[in-house]
Amino acid sequence: MLLPKERLNKVFREEQVDRPPCICPGGMMNMITAELMEEAGIRFPEAHTNARMMADLAAAVYEKGCFENYGVPFCMTIEAENLGAKVDLGTNFYEPHVVEYAITSVKEWERLTAANNRQGQGRADIVVEAIKLLKAKGNDVPVIGNITGPISMASSLMEPVVFYKELRKNNARAHEFMEFVTDQLIAFAKRQIAAGADIIAISDPSGTGEILGPKLFEEFAVKYINKIVDSIHSENKYTIVHICGQMRKVYSGTAQIKSHVLSFDAIVSMREARKNLGDRLLMGNVSTYAIEFGEPGKVAALTERCVQDGVNIISPACGLGMKSPLKNVKSMLEAVTKGAANIDA
Repeated sequence: MLLPKERLNKVFREEQVDRPPCICPGGMMNMITAELMEEAGIRFPEAHTNARMMADLAAAVYEKGCFENYGVPFCMTIEAENLGAKVDLGTNFYEPHVVEYAITSVKEWERLTAANNRQGQGRADIVVEAIKLLKAKGNDVPVIGNITGPISMASSLMEPVVFYKELRKNNARAHEFMEFVTDQLIAFAKRQIAAGADIIAISDPSGTGEILGPKLFEEFAVKYINKIVDSIHSENKYTIVHICGQMRKVYSGTAQIKSHVLSFDAIVSMREARKNLGDRLLMGNVSTYAIEFGEPGKVAALTERCVQDGVNIISPACGLGMKSPLKNVKSMLEAVTKGAANIDA
């Protein structure tokens, strides 16, 4: 039997495995639930600002039989906060979110540099320390670091509707802004790699083709995601890219994303994705809604359907809702280890 890190590495290398890995990266694809926190004796928002708590909670995800990885952080607000956006750290039942933007236009992006030049990197430092603690365990569990995708970070620094309009209206300045944002994300990813992250997951829910359309999707989402991916690959680390929304109109652009693994929302047919993306490694996409509001049998059936549709790595479509029952969460891993998914792999 393969160990978790070995199995996942084999999938990335496109080698044969005994069954699909079952992971949840972290970041936007949060793997923490209120019930898990209760069992672990660690709570939000404290775990967002304490490296030991963050590491111990990430470890509990694996130790409680939920997923076959460690992953931090547990939100997608750290990078925007570091550049001046104000963040509500949430509670046990809702995740951190931006409550005040740092700028009002792409033309103001130079104002962000001053915020980034201050001493210390806030919660980014906490994430780096948590990765070091997880890596120090020295076991065969992959450590996944997470960064926010470039479109999602940019639209966390200013009003999203204005941002999307200015991609056309102030195109040149928008590209300057995106170059700056992307460089900040690369720097954070490299800090996580230096701390011991085996994989970097990039989640860009706001980079959906449903909002951008095919032209802007390629011009902005694909271009800047690939800049990040190229930088991470230069460090000899694996990458996962998650995009939300329907993909039908942007499969040609998505095929240009250089990430090792592509991850999609539950709305996407993985059979259709496989048809459009050929032999690309695919991850997903068990319904987040079903995990929170369904029954274990339904979640197991959806997991097995994903395997039958050609998914290489099983994962919740967009992470977990905070109220998801652990029995539902665990049913994904149980399906791939004991059910038809194991037999059919």
